[in-house]
Amino acid sequence: MTVIGVSTFERFFRAAASLDVDKDDLKRYSEFVDDKLYDLLTVAQAVAKANGRDTVEPWDLPITKGLQESIHRFRRLDQEVELKPILEQLAKHPPLDRPPTEQTEERYPEILGGLSVALAETFKVVFPELKNPQTKHWETVTKVFDLLL
Repeated sequence: MTVIGVSTFERFFRAAASLDVDKDDLKRYSEFVDDKLYDLLTVAQAVAKANGRDTVEPWDLPITKGLQESIHRFRRLDQEVELKPILEQLAKHPPLDRPPTEQTEERYPEILGGLSVALAETFKVVFPELKNPQTKHWETVTKVFDLLL
């Protein structure tokens, strides 16, 4: 990740949840978004298959009400921190049995943005006084997402 990318992520986490992150956090964050995008696409593939389609459409993605609201918060927040261009670079996925359509792939950065807002806010819900996430905080918050996504 470039220096510009690191400073953008630092600004994002400060704006989203008053958290101070460092390079180790950004590595964990990158792993988190990779894992969660893969999880969402795994479910979306099953939906596409169940509906007899060979491609994954945007409506196949399991976007919950809470995630949709986080996407809306990300859109507002992104106007000041401009994280979306970096998320476009992170929004890669392994080859899938049912490939996503272009419209589906275009949604990835905002979905990852919504997950990012939800992640930052979850740190504060679980650890209200937290300022600088450590490994144990990341492990706990990641387990929460693993239970829900």
